[in-house]
Amino acid sequence: MSVTIDIAGLPTERISFAPSPLAELCMALHALSQPAHHPGLHSWTTATTASLDPCLADRLLEGDFMWRSSFADVFMPFAGVPGGTGLPAATLAEELDVLDRMDDERFVLAALEHCWLSLYNEGTAVSPLTDPAARAKALETAAARGPRQLEFSLRLLDDPTGVRVWLRRLLEDCDEAFFADTWRRIEPRQSADARHKAEVLRHKGLAVALKEVSAALSLDPAGTTVTVDKMVHGSATATDTRAGTGLVFIPTNFGWPHLLVLHAPGWRPVVHYPIGSAELTSSPGSVELLQRRMEALAHPMRMRLCRSLARASYTTSELATVYGISAPEVSRHLSVLKKAGLLRTRRQGRYVQHELDLATVSRIGADFIEGILR
Repeated sequence: MSVTIDIAGLPTERISFAPSPLAELCMALHALSQPAHHPGLHSWTTATTASLDPCLADRLLEGDFMWRSSFADVFMPFAGVPGGTGLPAATLAEELDVLDRMDDERFVLAALEHCWLSLYNEGTAVSPLTDPAARAKALETAAARGPRQLEFSLRLLDDPTGVRVWLRRLLEDCDEAFFADTWRRIEPRQSADARHKAEVLRHKGLAVALKEVSAALSLDPAGTTVTVDKMVHGSATATDTRAGTGLVFIPTNFGWPHLLVLHAPGWRPVVHYPIGSAELTSSPGSVELLQRRMEALAHPMRMRLCRSLARASYTTSELATVYGISAPEVSRHLSVLKKAGLLRTRRQGRYVQHELDLATVSRIGADFIEGILR
């Protein structure tokens, strides 16, 4: 499994490295909502969460599926809005201005990206603003997340302009509350990393630059395809997109263990790569228990299910839709994971939600955690 990016005929000068304050704010919000994904950020997430105004913390829950279980493409508007530079802006305000220029249809599809993950690579998702079936699917997916998410999705579909104003104000308030100070501290390191990798690209070539970004990246011998080793299938082209020609690499201090690839049809491809890594502590368990857990995780489909379950809670029917298998088959796989003590299950109304127990899985090893969350 991998994501491939077609760069045939792409000039080296169209490959860019640059920080993005808006993309980093998305990662910061993700770290706050999923601290178990980021043990190395424990001090920052704990201190920031404790200092949040309760009203702001409450507002963050409304649309948190845009950064909690997936990373909505609205946080990289430069890659999807025609007529711009195709690169991140220097300030958060400038990037929010770019987001304001995104048309409603593309904005809604990107904001509700989690509703069409199974169609992401196919480019076949239709607009819920105009298609009743797509609207029903979006609302059903949101309802499984919770009442706040359902209410937010209804507002987004009925009043996209109002939600856009709400989202901008929310992100500006996050900037004032904690992100501006954080960005001042981390931006110099990101800019230095981007300059360094751009120099490597210029003097040593793309293959060496990719290895400096991540061991999960590689270039084919012909120099026409970048491959990103991830537990998803996907493809993108760096030429002839609505946002112009190019490939962008964005560093992140908050990203590890995630290595993100924006590969939506019609968008300029973007690789969001972590600077450095974090260590996970481990505690010993019985050999028999370890064997049972490793056997449970060895099945290819269960590995793919774990990718989703590590990011958020899902119902059986949601997983069946995303992975194109029957609900009974999903249930059988979930049963194996549950018997191995790797799942947490809770009931929310008429939905039964399943989620990977990251604390337990982390004891198996940092490599597994990094692999499924990459």
